Amino acid sequence: MKEQENGGRGKAGSRKEEDQSWIPKVIKKRICSTFVEDSSSNGALCQCGGVREQHGSVATGDFFGAAIVTQWDSRQHSSEGPTDAYGELEFAGVGRRHSHFLRLSCDTPPQIVYNLMTQRWGLPSPNLVVSVVGGEGPEKIKPWVRDVIRNGLVRAAQSTGAWILTGGLREGVARCVCEAVRDHGAAAPALTQKKVIALGVAPWGLVHNRQQLVNAQGSFPARYHVQDTSHDSCCLDNNCQAFLLVDDGSVGRRGGETGFRASLEDYISHQRTGIWGSGSIEIPVLCMLISGDSSMLERLDSSLRKQTPWLVLSGSGPAADFISELLTDVSPSSPPAEGEAAEGLSTELRDRVRDRLRRYFTAETEMERLLDKALSIFQHRDLITVFHGAQESSEEFDTVLLKALVGASKRVSSEASEYTDELKLAVAWNRVDIAKTELFNGAIQWKYEDLEDLMTDALINDKPTFVRLFCENGLNIVDYLSYGRLESLYRSLSDSSLAYILLQRRLSERQDLAGTLPRLDPVTSPLKSPQSALSGTASAMELNLYEVSRLLWDLLGDVCQPFYYGPLGLDHNTSTRRALKHVNKMLLGECLYRDRRCLTPWSALFIWAVLQNRSEMAIYFWEMAGESVLSALSGCKILRELSRLEIETENKVSMKELAQRFEDLAQDVFGECYQNSESRSFTLLIRTSPVWGGATCLQMATAADARLFFSHDGVQSLLSQIWWGDMERSTEVWKLVLTFFLPPLLYTKLISFREQEEEVKSVEFNQYRDTDSLEGNDATVCSFADITQNEEEAEELRALKENLKEPSPSNSKRPFILSRWRQFWFAPVTSFLGNVLMYFLFLCLFAYVLLVDFKPPPPKGPSTLEFVLYFWVFTLVCEEIRQTFFMGSNFVIQSMKNYIQDVWNKFDFTAISLFMLALCCRMFPESYEFGRAVMAIDFLVFTLRLIHIFAIHKQLGPKIIIVGKMMKDVFFFLFFLAVWLMAYGVANQALLYPYDPRPNWIFRRVFYRPYLHIFGQIPIDEMDADKREENKCTNNATLIEAGEEPCMSTYANWLVVILLVIYLLFTNIVLVNLLIAMFSYTFSKVQGRSDTYWKFQRYNLIVEYHSRPCLAPPFIIISHLHLVVKRYVRQIPSVKSKHFVLELRGRKASRLNTWEVIQKENLLSAQNKRVRESDTARLKNTSTKVDSVLRQMSEIRDHDLRLRLLESELEYCCSALCWMTEALSLSGLLKTDRPPPPLPPSAQR
Repeated sequence: MKEQENGGRGKAGSRKEEDQSWIPKVIKKRICSTFVEDSSSNGALCQCGGVREQHGSVATGDFFGAAIVTQWDSRQHSSEGPTDAYGELEFAGVGRRHSHFLRLSCDTPPQIVYNLMTQRWGLPSPNLVVSVVGGEGPEKIKPWVRDVIRNGLVRAAQSTGAWILTGGLREGVARCVCEAVRDHGAAAPALTQKKVIALGVAPWGLVHNRQQLVNAQGSFPARYHVQDTSHDSCCLDNNCQAFLLVDDGSVGRRGGETGFRASLEDYISHQRTGIWGSGSIEIPVLCMLISGDSSMLERLDSSLRKQTPWLVLSGSGPAADFISELLTDVSPSSPPAEGEAAEGLSTELRDRVRDRLRRYFTAETEMERLLDKALSIFQHRDLITVFHGAQESSEEFDTVLLKALVGASKRVSSEASEYTDELKLAVAWNRVDIAKTELFNGAIQWKYEDLEDLMTDALINDKPTFVRLFCENGLNIVDYLSYGRLESLYRSLSDSSLAYILLQRRLSERQDLAGTLPRLDPVTSPLKSPQSALSGTASAMELNLYEVSRLLWDLLGDVCQPFYYGPLGLDHNTSTRRALKHVNKMLLGECLYRDRRCLTPWSALFIWAVLQNRSEMAIYFWEMAGESVLSALSGCKILRELSRLEIETENKVSMKELAQRFEDLAQDVFGECYQNSESRSFTLLIRTSPVWGGATCLQMATAADARLFFSHDGVQSLLSQIWWGDMERSTEVWKLVLTFFLPPLLYTKLISFREQEEEVKSVEFNQYRDTDSLEGNDATVCSFADITQNEEEAEELRALKENLKEPSPSNSKRPFILSRWRQFWFAPVTSFLGNVLMYFLFLCLFAYVLLVDFKPPPPKGPSTLEFVLYFWVFTLVCEEIRQTFFMGSNFVIQSMKNYIQDVWNKFDFTAISLFMLALCCRMFPESYEFGRAVMAIDFLVFTLRLIHIFAIHKQLGPKIIIVGKMMKDVFFFLFFLAVWLMAYGVANQALLYPYDPRPNWIFRRVFYRPYLHIFGQIPIDEMDADKREENKCTNNATLIEAGEEPCMSTYANWLVVILLVIYLLFTNIVLVNLLIAMFSYTFSKVQGRSDTYWKFQRYNLIVEYHSRPCLAPPFIIISHLHLVVKRYVRQIPSVKSKHFVLELRGRKASRLNTWEVIQKENLLSAQNKRVRESDTARLKNTSTKVDSVLRQMSEIRDHDLRLRLLESELEYCCSALCWMTEALSLSGLLKTDRPPPPLPPSAQR
């Protein structure tokens, strides 16, 4: 079993072993090589703790036998060798993840160890390091110290993302810390557990059962047995994530790890926080002293000399109490000058310190050495913070840590501002509550320069609360965000993010084109480097805004024009290859655009946050950005495209959830706008946005598949208004049909037309009335009749103005007859009606030709009606060509992609292709019948195209959606049916007909006949031998191959009947009922949302018929010729190439944006109010108040206890004074001329 277990582990650990095979070559261990006799062991042990037999040499002696070397030193008396203990550690009987461990020499450079832990072991870089020292051995820990560690230290570590350095052994304070980490890890969420790292730094020679860790090739993992977990011991603690076992060559001695631990603390304190070291501060390191003996003074002094701050828990033990008293009660008669030596202090001070040393360390012999250390510590007292744990609350321990580090940083750097340092630490720990209460309470006036670097830190490391705080307190985002800084933000993307991978691909494409520049290895961070990610300087081969623009083009498609082309000096119509060459050439020179301010900083940051799927930060940037509805829909589109490319399931789900949230926000804001002003909200939907590349809300919602947004009443009201044009929406269909065939009825009152909201004052789309009110419902009114009907005239008049250089009449009014004619025939509903009627006529003509008038090949055919049918189909082809290449994108490939994405366009393409094939085949006698068959199939396809026409109907439209969903269920049903049908068919054929090589009959009996069995067509005479009739058959193989009917076998007829029963049972009962159940589930699931789907499809249908010419095929050829003359002869540009587009500029656009912002703020205020008034918020507020009351009650109890102590002491003093007075009065030593004072009333009672 053990071999199998090791074999199973071997494959899993082989890669890890290869990754860490370099460790023995770099990291060493120490072995004592010189025996220095320990006088207390009678010569049996060396001062290192090892026996004489383990040493290669003995310290030399003099002529009298005394050794010249009397003190063992690790550097002189030990030698180094490759480490033989490293890898992963598995604690036997403990169901925990493996811990990393390493045996290393005490002289190992800390840089190697830190890189090993963060890069190879995968430990996250810390935002704070707390090194807990003292409390070693079997010392009993006081209850309040345990409370401070559990509720103060570990909780602060969780909130700040800290490393906790401990002794790593199951004894004293180290065990208490590790247990607290374990308990908080079990109670906290999974994301929080990763923030707390307990790192054990222990002496190798003191570890119990350390031989279990020795393996020269590394252990992956090493099984480590802990004997007794209930008592303190020198075994490794299984609650640590990693162990550094420092080897100085000694055995069983403490303190061998002290020097390396101090060096590691000093090295970490010079590293920077954040991703790629992007933080604004170096990693703060704080040593925490709990209890301790006299050796802690030397440890404390050495760290203070390296400017490492300390936090001392007063009352926890001898060393901590001595330091507390030294700093609290002892004060020099005159303050020493900076850098004054310990010997320069007054004799009085030295005597007072010596007295306290003797009181706390009575057994210490080298008192003068301790005195020097204590005085040196006293000189660095600014780096020490004393925490009176018995009196102060452990809940504010994180604030105590912050204050201790701030005080230390102020002491170290005289130029640093105290408030700035405290803010840097708060940002590094992501403690916005501390920043609000301590720093942004109104007492400090922050400047832009103070917050600039911290803003970058908060953005890169995803701290949206600090981003909001900085923007609200003095940071101007317009001054902050330049194009160069935006590029540096994109270079700081996480390597594991999808946006980073997509940008890397785009960067590789540009690198491939840059032939003269060296190609970077894509594995070694081509997007960024630690320096460029921070400074913003970038070479030509690093990420720039062009890659970002290409990525956004891939995600948003041709809905928007390319982003950031303006700063890069590119035109929107520039080809990709030419743009790549231009960007490469520009980057080789001086990129002046990087110093320019970003024109739309909030939108740029919003896109940056959305690409990284940072929900909270993206929501904040959306709140600050303008054009709220369009921005939310754009974020929805980007996230849904990213979710399709994402592989990780968790990221995919979070992207979809955030996309849905943005769609809900867009709907809510538009709903608020629609309630305030219907006309303004309509304008909002069709207004082009310069921020989002000329896109409109309707275009972006279509691209984002925002069906919920389209189901809003306001959007549907706009679509209905455009659909009916100037006709009343309540007009009956029969009136339209009657007017369609009898046009003079237009000029009667059969059809009601809406009155124009205002006359067309100018051909330049002056449909807007200026008003001073941003809240009024009558402001900025748009006439949609002008949009839907007068586009062609507007473009004609505009072209005439430009060609003739003469102003067109602004107040010309069209005659009533012509105006009413255009109002009816140019409405999309009329165009739709005409197309429906003519399409029915087309199908009737097609059916008549196919059934009655389909003549033979030339010269006898085709007939006249068939030629009419050919011409009709030709006009349909012309319309499809117009929809493909003359609408939407200017790029041919992109236009074809957009066309083929639509399902009904695929139907049209299939129908036309089949018709062309049938037309070619029917012209030749050899393929005439094949052409006729293809023509019949093509009629089927053309007829199915009717389904799309009925999608506009309110009752039929949703049912079409349901049928489409059910078709997917049918495919799954057919898969199961095909499996069972083939299984039964082959078995049935093999049992009934042992030999029948005819392929057509095999196919009939294997597939066709079992399929008919489902519907009850069962040939009993073939299945049952008793019912069989006499017929002519043969068993001769030769005759059978010649075409004779083979005889059926009766050998296993009973088995044939059983298989038939089972087959019918499974297919007719199980599979058919399964299909019914699937249909029922699909119907119930889709029925509730079918209306939403239908409204979305209704928009596409309205857009299609709004863009179509008013004449239906085959008369549409007239409209096509008219368009050719306008576009290529008269050179009149197309306005209808984009649907529902209205461009606003200047004051009108500004007023509309301001109005939209006001509605968004009203919505957010209402949402915040609902959140504040919710039961959850009220319970939270109540809980906070109860906690505050309990804290005050605790303080009152403490004050009551102190008052009682004071009363008892005062009572004792009064009794003593009374006794003294009485004694003196009786002794007669003192004479007085007046009586004693009377007792107070309280004393008399």
